Amino acid sequence: MDRLDAMRLFTRVVDRRSFTQAAHDLDLPRSTATQVVKQLEERLGVRLLQRTTRTVRPTLDGEAYYHRCLAILDDVEDAEGAFLGAVPKGMLRVEVQGTIARHFLIGGIPEFLDRHPGIEIAMSESDRWVDVVREGVDCVLRYGALPDSDLVARTVTMLDRVTCAAPAYLERHGTPETIADLARHHAVSLRSITTGALTPFEFLRGTDIERVEMASPFSVTGTESFRDAVLLGLGLAQMPVFHIERDLAEGRLVRVLPENPLPAAPVSILYPRNRQLSPRVRLFIDWAVGRFTDRAGETVLSESPR
Repeated sequence: MDRLDAMRLFTRVVDRRSFTQAAHDLDLPRSTATQVVKQLEERLGVRLLQRTTRTVRPTLDGEAYYHRCLAILDDVEDAEGAFLGAVPKGMLRVEVQGTIARHFLIGGIPEFLDRHPGIEIAMSESDRWVDVVREGVDCVLRYGALPDSDLVARTVTMLDRVTCAAPAYLERHGTPETIADLARHHAVSLRSITTGALTPFEFLRGTDIERVEMASPFSVTGTESFRDAVLLGLGLAQMPVFHIERDLAEGRLVRVLPENPLPAAPVSILYPRNRQLSPRVRLFIDWAVGRFTDRAGETVLSESPR
């Protein structure tokens, strides 16, 4: 078995967490899979996998080698595909915020996979900032303002937001009539996993943005818990309309300060600047843009480094 095939086998073992399943996927005897990985470890002089009776996991060296293998295999596939006109195939690793995935993307996944049967999607959900190169992620979808990075960011849509609260909160604390009234109120806040900072309230003042720091006895890092806390009456919040549309329509949440609009928040797709996008990644990005266009209105197609 040549080195590229050995890399393919090794990455499949890591993906499947099993020699048996990886060997089955590649139509190899299990003994061959075990021997190939053993030879890899001997050649590299490091232990790549931790083996137990139930599962197989990469060591720290194995994790690093795994991501290097992914990058190499992707480059080989892309180079060959460019000349052969090959149908896009292979594993597509996408990191998405869960609420965005459930509202905009998941419903269209069956159609995408039917249209592109050679592509597998490994979608992970997180609000943390991902090192796409080190972790082997092909692209990331994020809601909200982005920190500076070397990634290319493509803004796919702008989502409207509102200031809101549960009726129970407003009954106890009153309804703010002006931005100045917020000084007597408290908020449920989203806390950044990366920086630990609380997201301030934001209002449009012409073309400027006014930021208001709110007292926040309770903060969370997850968007679903964020919504649940607001529904429980723990404070005011600023939330994207798509996430609470039904809550507003059915009266579980009430819009406040409607005469004070909020700046819309972007949804962005990010990917490495210094690598050629593979055909499957471009297919996914174009498909995702279409999903947001259909479900969220006008789409912006600009690309810029972050």
